[in-house]
Amino acid sequence: MLLEKPKRMEELVRSSNLICSVPLTFKTRMGYKDTSRVAHTFVPRIKEWGASALTLHGRTRAQRYSREADWEYIRKVADASSVPIIGNGDIYTYHDYVENVVKNQDSIATCMIARGALVKPWIFTEIKEQRNWDISSHERFEILKDFARFGLEHWGSDERGVEQTRRFLLEWMSFTYRYTPIGILETINGQLPNVSMTQRPPKFVGRDDMETMLASDDASVWVDLCAKLLGRAPEGWKFTPKHKSNAYKNLTNNGNESEGGMAFEMEANG
Repeated sequence: MLLEKPKRMEELVRSSNLICSVPLTFKTRMGYKDTSRVAHTFVPRIKEWGASALTLHGRTRAQRYSREADWEYIRKVADASSVPIIGNGDIYTYHDYVENVVKNQDSIATCMIARGALVKPWIFTEIKEQRNWDISSHERFEILKDFARFGLEHWGSDERGVEQTRRFLLEWMSFTYRYTPIGILETINGQLPNVSMTQRPPKFVGRDDMETMLASDDASVWVDLCAKLLGRAPEGWKFTPKHKSNAYKNLTNNGNESEGGMAFEMEANG
């Protein structure tokens, strides 16, 4: 609601700057409602408020994740801003990075990567090396193995620590299953088709059993994969993905866009 109360936003930024010992940045969306994009109206003043940079998500609050990010508007805001603008939204391949950040580097300072890194954490390697990485299922499972190890180091390897790690790992897997391997995608004239996080991944059989399991949208399969890393879950253990950003754009019965969430309530012993 702060996007509809710019004075309150200013007060918060100014107050935060007074107690910060490091440069202050903050993040916002384009506006609250689809019909009211307001970021360009206050960015000329945010340097006076004490901000050193602004991260701008190229969607409104009302849109949630139902439409693609508007990088044209992000550039418009960057051109009007008194501080560097960090763009955010739908950076999923190095092609997205080049198209939206590199080609606009005269205006946009850099980007923040959120869901793209949840679905495919190797995206930073792809951007650095400017390539599509046809990562193997073995390499992907090793990343999950690292996550489990880090979780046990952080929360402990007792029963409570294991189950905390299990919940966080499964929550992450509600994003990672969305990745479609580059080698699976059909090519058109030797080029990959456009890949977007807003597209529901196609059903496919992987090049090995692990690749097929990693692509499953069945939460019981995720629980089985976790069991390979953390042992079987306790009897009656349940998991429900919580974050709506792991959803896809759906159409409701009246034809309006809505977020198609994944709600799983399941027995851990499957």
